[in-house]
Amino acid sequence: MESPSQVELPEGVTGPFHVFVNGVEQHPGTDFDQIGTTLVFRRELAPEGRLGFWRWLSLFLGVAGTYRKNDTVDVVYSDGGNRRVVTLAPHAPRTP
Repeated sequence: MESPSQVELPEGVTGPFHVFVNGVEQHPGTDFDQIGTTLVFRRELAPEGRLGFWRWLSLFLGVAGTYRKNDTVDVVYSDGGNRRVVTLAPHAPRTP
């Protein structure tokens, strides 16, 4: 079973808002749940992570690219009548 991922909404983001993962709209109650200022996704999302020395060198030299999974979460909301978009990196739930 996949472990859920989550993102923290930045200060000032209040409803209503729209959530997109890699450009695909997500729906509350189906794709994610909101708990306070945290969005908890029902599937695992993965940030790109750190690149090691050899990967950076191969990218720099043009020998190879990187095709790692790199999920991004975009939140579209209204702030004083202006449309705003914030891009967030998912992370695993924190354990106490």
